[in-house]
Amino acid sequence: MQILHILLDNCRESDRQIGIRIGISGGAVKARIQKMLKSQVIEKFTLKIEPPVLGYNVIYIVVSGEDQNDILKQVKLIGEPFFVVPCVGGITVCSIVVKENIEQKIDLAKNLMRDVRVLSIFQAENPGIKSDLTRTDLEIINNLMKDPRAKIEDIANSTKLSTKTITRSLDKLQNDEAVLFTLVYDPVKLGKYISYAILVWLNTDLKEILQKLQEKFSSYFLQKPFLAKNQIVLFLYSDNIFKVDNLTQQIRKSQGVVSADLFIPKKINFPQEWITTTIESARNSKKLHLMYQTN
Repeated sequence: MQILHILLDNCRESDRQIGIRIGISGGAVKARIQKMLKSQVIEKFTLKIEPPVLGYNVIYIVVSGEDQNDILKQVKLIGEPFFVVPCVGGITVCSIVVKENIEQKIDLAKNLMRDVRVLSIFQAENPGIKSDLTRTDLEIINNLMKDPRAKIEDIANSTKLSTKTITRSLDKLQNDEAVLFTLVYDPVKLGKYISYAILVWLNTDLKEILQKLQEKFSSYFLQKPFLAKNQIVLFLYSDNIFKVDNLTQQIRKSQGVVSADLFIPKKINFPQEWITTTIESARNSKKLHLMYQTN
């Protein structure tokens, strides 16, 4: 679980560095990663890019309904799916990227999803993430989509760029808060461990509340929290369902927290088509830099 935690936050971290952090050899880390890949605990390594830095808005929808294929079809009528996560209890959490007409898209979602119960639908407000991606960065990202852990020499051979350019871009991307080198895992195959997410709604300063939550609950974190202007999504794990409930209650009672909703995922779907489409479009752009700043 410690290795999984590190890889979720940066899957390019070397086996040796992971070993140093958790107190085992790099060889032992490599063997455990291979074991998780073979058992499909780790389904694939991937990149997560915040849609606003590529010019997209994000709509979140929480619905109650069992037919995941129907939900995904309905989502695609509204925009491109960013992620679709069916959860315990027949709940599905969807994130959709859209270019424009947000209010119209939200109304469309409400009308389309009449066969399921819409529990919540809202536009995500991102807290001002800046990113300055060049066409070269996007070319490298396009290559990394196939294998985010690829070696610099292999990326250089594939892109026909110099190793110096690749190294410089990778350093930039790994320090870019809008780009995350991560992985997709199967929650069902974690054995005795339960992965879960808590959506926290706030009525006060986000950074102050996040710091307090980190101080108290960071030992339970599975990966870095996701931040929005008045929301924090905490990703956690436990070996006991009653601890999950107890911790959720503690977070609900934390100062500055308006409400906290618990979600236990059964499957994590992370479509990437919208990224490849955007990169292809950017290749035809005359702009050297593709700079977006979220509102």
